[in-house]
Amino acid sequence: MEEKKYINPLGTEKTGTLLRQFAIPSIIAMLVSSLYNIVDQFFIGRSVGELGNAATNISFPLSISCVAIALLFGIGGASAFNLHMGKGEREEAVFYMGNAVMMLVGCGLLLCVITQLFLEPMLRFFGSPENVLGYAKTYTRIVSLGFPFLILTTGGGHLIRADGRPKISMLCNLTGAAINTVLDAVFVFVCQWGMAGAAAATVIGQVISACLAVWYLAHCKSVTLKRQHLVLRKDKVSMIAALGAAPCSNQLAMMVVQIVMNKSLKYYGSLSAYGEAIPIACAGIITKVNQVFMSFVIGISQGLQPIVSFNYGAERYDRVKKGYFQAIGVAFCMALAAFCMFQFLPRQIISIFGDGSEEYFRFAINYFRIYLFFTFANGIQPITSNFFTAIGKPKRGVFLSLTRQFLFLLPLLLIFPLFMGIDGIMYAGPIADLLAAVVTIIMISRELRREEYRSFIRDHS
Repeated sequence: MEEKKYINPLGTEKTGTLLRQFAIPSIIAMLVSSLYNIVDQFFIGRSVGELGNAATNISFPLSISCVAIALLFGIGGASAFNLHMGKGEREEAVFYMGNAVMMLVGCGLLLCVITQLFLEPMLRFFGSPENVLGYAKTYTRIVSLGFPFLILTTGGGHLIRADGRPKISMLCNLTGAAINTVLDAVFVFVCQWGMAGAAAATVIGQVISACLAVWYLAHCKSVTLKRQHLVLRKDKVSMIAALGAAPCSNQLAMMVVQIVMNKSLKYYGSLSAYGEAIPIACAGIITKVNQVFMSFVIGISQGLQPIVSFNYGAERYDRVKKGYFQAIGVAFCMALAAFCMFQFLPRQIISIFGDGSEEYFRFAINYFRIYLFFTFANGIQPITSNFFTAIGKPKRGVFLSLTRQFLFLLPLLLIFPLFMGIDGIMYAGPIADLLAAVVTIIMISRELRREEYRSFIRDHS
């Protein structure tokens, strides 16, 4: 079959236009992905209550691990694909896409098997109280069956966007989420299946999304994916993993932080007026609400990735810099809007997910306002981390992705509660956000000065 020939708009179209074309579908895809958790949280909160909400938070580290794998091979594969397409190495580029698909499938199956074999020890390790464990086991045992499909859909979405079809990626996620929402209502409210019903609805939606993603990957528009491209090659997998390490590391750091936080909330909650379950339930809801905001930021960074990768490979450094600043400007406006909502409407937001005691709402309101105080600065770090990955500098991207979660937040979560009790967990969040933003600004300022120098040399050589 002849190779498909066309002029790639990533190198010719206005960066602002490209950012809209790629970021909007990416944002919608990310929002839809986060809705899987939000929708489950809504129906479980309305039918099961606080213990059900706490159970979904206990299993949340496994959901984060799925996203970590999807980003490792999805963003890694997409970045490698676009970098080689930008250099004109079309046949080389398609091998990265095929190898990424195979790694997504294989790792998804492996995570599913591990979860099924070691379910109860894992949930206890994640910090499950005894009165929550039964709910968590029921939910997680079923949801884990969908891990291979969730990972393939999420990671495959990045590959589809890299092929220049962000709307298709959005459609894959949107279809599954819509099915999940409808089935949640039927299984939880009509059939009265509770936690099991919410989990089953999630898996069915993920299976359908994955089928759509597989169909499109078999019909790419810029390359033809053949059987030989699916054979794993060490050099290709290594480069994919290197380029995807930054976003993956961030997710893994989030998983570690989530486990430590669950354990801290359980321990220090038992020493407070709130008890063990209320802090875990509230923190879980607020984390997932914050994920909705972060979906906008991450969607922008994902929309920026193919633009930056292609133009960096083509040595169009002026377009790289312009695209980056446009993405940062949009993200800041969205972050400012989220900050206002979290500060002024916390009770209204938490009420969406069911009723609770006065202690429940008091903790939730304080957590919203304190833990997420520096939300308005939270757009710059994810975008900049992904920027470094997109230009083929994964080590800097990995370091930056670890600043907020691992270098700052994790130590603060361990130290502050020793002196402040459960309030220390809340105050660890904004301080980590501020420190991460400062480090990000320093690193990107140095990088952009290098890009200006490269552009000057190229233009005057």
